[in-house]
Amino acid sequence: MLSDPMTLYKLMNLYMLKQVNFPLTNSQLTDFFLAHEYATYFTLQQALNELSESGLIRVQSSHNTTRYEITREGEETLNFFGNNIPPAIVSDMGRYLKENQFRMRNEVGLTADYYKSTNQDYIVHCEIREGKNLLLDLSVSVPDQDQAESMCGLWKEKSQEIYAGIMKALLSPP
Repeated sequence: MLSDPMTLYKLMNLYMLKQVNFPLTNSQLTDFFLAHEYATYFTLQQALNELSESGLIRVQSSHNTTRYEITREGEETLNFFGNNIPPAIVSDMGRYLKENQFRMRNEVGLTADYYKSTNQDYIVHCEIREGKNLLLDLSVSVPDQDQAESMCGLWKEKSQEIYAGIMKALLSPP
């Protein structure tokens, strides 16, 4: 058993990231830790920051989402020390991931973000992922921030229709 709770929180994060084949968001990790009362929000953020600084996880942030993936070094660390996670906690994590995996994969699979370009317009960047595989990467220029925000907001609702339309258009003979 570990005497340092922070070490346990770090190992738990590494374990959860290793168990899925897609990145997990900050809110997904937070949901698990707070729902099971394993750590406070601020303690969890400290653990994630320390894991990132030490190169054990990779962090990707956008305007409204932060996603985490385990690195090779993180996997090696987990292989050495993962058996220090108590079986009851491993069971809780396994149950949580099993019950929520479909929802979590869908949440992470669709991303939309925007930024201001050098031309003073806005670039909306949308993605569809399946696991770690990128299925669609779309960037569109729009004249103002309101349109960029609107497009990002509608992406989850319209992404499948847009993807199907692109595939049909590109795979249909002329």
